[in-house]
Amino acid sequence: MSNFTTSDGLNLDYKDQGQGPVVLCLPGLTRDLSDFDEFAAATSGIRLVRLTLRGRKGSDFDPNFANYNIVQESRDVVEFMDFLGLDKSIIIGTSRGGFISMVLAATVPERLSGVLLNDIGPELDPLGLGRIMDYLGVAPKARGLDGLIKALKANMAKDFPALNDAKWAELAKRWFKVDKNGVHLNYDPKMRDAMLEQSQKPTPDLWPLFDMMADIPLALVRGANSDLLSIETTEKMQARRPDMIYANIPDRGHVPFLDEPAALKTFEKLLKAAK
Repeated sequence: MSNFTTSDGLNLDYKDQGQGPVVLCLPGLTRDLSDFDEFAAATSGIRLVRLTLRGRKGSDFDPNFANYNIVQESRDVVEFMDFLGLDKSIIIGTSRGGFISMVLAATVPERLSGVLLNDIGPELDPLGLGRIMDYLGVAPKARGLDGLIKALKANMAKDFPALNDAKWAELAKRWFKVDKNGVHLNYDPKMRDAMLEQSQKPTPDLWPLFDMMADIPLALVRGANSDLLSIETTEKMQARRPDMIYANIPDRGHVPFLDEPAALKTFEKLLKAAK
């Protein structure tokens, strides 16, 4: 693992591996670069760069929680690209990372050679957003790994019915810190304060940002069981971008792992379009 320092002095964790076309991966709201472990294992022939945003595992927490916002995080990504000397990159944006991709398309479109949105669009389903706010910044009540696995399966198995026990255990250890004192968040709990504060403001219309990707090769991967990206929003996205490469991944909720055959095929099509 390596560190990059933002202009306001925070160290952010990243991983840079392989050679070939540059693919920059941006993870979900509370996640880190391990969001893309499955994708990294399933791909080759690319330079895969993964960044953990401020306030998440491996990166510094921000003393000002108001900086946990998409504009600041997008600024961090541009600075990071400059740090690595990346003139252009395909961006894979998972959930929150997809919002950042849209901001980048609006502000530095010349830096994007393609975008893959992973289970995210310009509109969020209130059901999924409510679920996120239920757990955001709140440590699980489970006291150990077994209890944590049981809780994850109770909440998520309906959306990810094909995962075996070993995978659930892997995800539990990836998403949380488990020690003798219990289960702990591995991101800044102040992220909840940031989201609550931002929710007091009018919800911005993100469709104009989506439309600003008009000249950028675009792909969308959706979990068939997603409660955050609805079919209705997906259809609107397709209507605005008939050329958008698309896959609906069975047995996946929010979010697909991107190692699924249909997801990999979607990425391969995007890679060709981005050349």
